[in-house]
Amino acid sequence: MAISPLCLLVLAGLLGSLANKDLQNKVFIFPTASNRAAVFLKAPLQQPLTGFTVCLRSYTLLTRGYGLFSYATRRSHNELLLYKLSPNQYSLYVGAYSVTFNLPEKQGSKSNWEHICVSWDSATGLVELWVDGRPLPRTGLKKGYSINPEASIVLGQDQDSFGGGFATKESFVGEMKDVYMWERVLTADEVNLVWNGHNVNSSLINWRSLNYETRGYVVLKPFLFPG
Repeated sequence: MAISPLCLLVLAGLLGSLANKDLQNKVFIFPTASNRAAVFLKAPLQQPLTGFTVCLRSYTLLTRGYGLFSYATRRSHNELLLYKLSPNQYSLYVGAYSVTFNLPEKQGSKSNWEHICVSWDSATGLVELWVDGRPLPRTGLKKGYSINPEASIVLGQDQDSFGGGFATKESFVGEMKDVYMWERVLTADEVNLVWNGHNVNSSLINWRSLNYETRGYVVLKPFLFPG
């Protein structure tokens, strides 16, 4: 039986939007707290990760905790999780264990957009967090561990099960852009390049060629403050 064009449009809306495109000068907007709204990312992972760097920019007025970048596997829903506990606290989970960074108070910031890069290296266990181009003191986590490559990767939520288990009270509300991931620890010079909007090659997740699917109430719009 043939399917009408109207039914196809409805079906596409139910399944979410699929894309693989350059999102330069675009942002994902998460307008309201939700246990459904999320962006699912696809990455060409072939083998276990023994190191990574994740970078992104976000803008929110939230003061409660929320998930930014969630990488869940069937072994652990917190295989890799970047979670902001409060306006001045970030936590990174690797293999269900976490470390927390306390940020200094911002002085004279001209923008509420915040750029972060977080990295982890299995050989040393060292975790690095860079906020707006500045590194915080390094700490250690899960030395010798490897991260399973069969993952569900989500923006804007904290997965409590593989591909779901979202909680409204942990959802991100605001805007997000410039999401990248590498399967290695970036150097200080490379982090500085990313912070200044330059491309660093060989990324698994690339904002300039993003393979993603939106679900729930997520809107893709132009960035309001370019330049």
